[in-house]
Amino acid sequence: MYRIGIIGCGKIAEVRHAPEYAENPNCKLAAFFDEIPGRADSFAQKYGGKAFDTIDELLASDLDAVSVCAANIAHAAISIKALEAGVHVLCEKPMATTLEDCEAMVLAAEKSGKYLMIGQNQRLARAHVKARELIQAGEIGKLLSFRTTFGHPGPEGWTGQKNSWFFDKKRAVFGAMADLGVHKTDLIHFLTGDVITEVTAHVSTLDKKYPDGSPIQVDDNAFCIYRTRGGVIGTMHVSWTFYGNEDNSTILYGTDGIIRCYNDPKYALIVEKKDGSRICYELDQMTSNKEQTSGGRTNTMVIDTFIDCLLKKTPPAISGREAMKAMKVIFAAEKSAEQRYTVTVDQE
Repeated sequence: MYRIGIIGCGKIAEVRHAPEYAENPNCKLAAFFDEIPGRADSFAQKYGGKAFDTIDELLASDLDAVSVCAANIAHAAISIKALEAGVHVLCEKPMATTLEDCEAMVLAAEKSGKYLMIGQNQRLARAHVKARELIQAGEIGKLLSFRTTFGHPGPEGWTGQKNSWFFDKKRAVFGAMADLGVHKTDLIHFLTGDVITEVTAHVSTLDKKYPDGSPIQVDDNAFCIYRTRGGVIGTMHVSWTFYGNEDNSTILYGTDGIIRCYNDPKYALIVEKKDGSRICYELDQMTSNKEQTSGGRTNTMVIDTFIDCLLKKTPPAISGREAMKAMKVIFAAEKSAEQRYTVTVDQE
């Protein structure tokens, strides 16, 4: 039975990490920490375990692993401290706020011999797993291009906070580009079996405002053109201003057909062939933020995958080193948007 700690008891821990750990029979929630003491106390009362006054005290409490659910700016420091304490780490995305911090996290994991997994759950969704299999099997011929989208009404909608820390440049550093874009960037790496090496991006704050009416400090929309090392070209649009149903779709275009993922309310995956035939797969439907915060389905497979890695002593596929590939693209996109030119991504 693995003893688990949660560092950062905000909304992501409330609706995803804690419930999913509680559902897994191979682990026990044993420790909690948050900058706001009452939050950790609340988790301890609900799930058992103990609320700690400091991260150091939590890490000294004989834990096997922790989830790092703090604000973006704190991901690297907390993860490195936990790894150096001999504890496996599941860190929320985005991995860190600088490439240097991402590299330091990877080195800390490799030096400690402990696992560092990043919570990029898109590659775990069943339609995406199936789509990758079909692409590798040549179901739609040679992959030519893609279009991927991730949009919802914004973090204030699922956190319940109109002045969310997600809007604070000092704590979040990034906006929608890294919050949602890192998911879709990692997904494209997973689906294509390739890496993005070229990015042209436009990042904007189109609508989001603080309660006083002033614009938020980070972007609420990002539009990117990606090119992989193998020459596949596609677009990514991520947004916090989709004021209707969430859009979490990806469409892949090949020489012999098209694969649509989460683009239909009934079928999670649809293959449309060049000859006009159509194959529909009733798999899972992507869990939306709205469903999770309203008490709907909770399991995103992230926790189960992490615990399974510990059980089998198998390094996670979504390791820090793997996640860094997507983070390099995010940093390049930020540079592209700022300097208004296409940026080459060094994926070596």
